[in-house]
Amino acid sequence: MAKIKKGDLVQVISGRDKGKQGHVLKVDPRRQRVVVEGVMRVKKHVKMGTTDRGGTTGGIETVEAPIHISNVMLVAPDGKPVRVGFREVEVERDGRKKIVRERIGRRGGKEIEL
Repeated sequence: MAKIKKGDLVQVISGRDKGKQGHVLKVDPRRQRVVVEGVMRVKKHVKMGTTDRGGTTGGIETVEAPIHISNVMLVAPDGKPVRVGFREVEVERDGRKKIVRERIGRRGGKEIEL
C-alpha cells in the first residue's frame, strides 16, 4: 500500500516549488516519482502536426514534470502537511474477520480519508 496515491492533496517540502500544494495526477512507484498538478512546470517542445480537420498541434507546451516522492508530504484535512503511517485494523465482513491496513496521520493518529 502506497503512502501517496493518485488524487491526494500534497504539499512540496523541498525544491524550487517549495510550499506549493496540488493534487497528485500520476504516481510511478518503480521510479519513486509523482506528478503534481501545478508543480514543477517545464516547457516542452512538441513537433508540429495537423489534425484531421486541418488544425495545427504542437509547438511549445507547458507541462508538469515528475518530482521525487520524498519531496512531497500529504496534506491532512486540517490543511497542514503530515507524515503518513499505517495501522492494521480487524474488520468483520460477511461473518469473516479480515485484517485491513489503513493510512493514518502520524501527528494526530487519525485515519486519512481523502
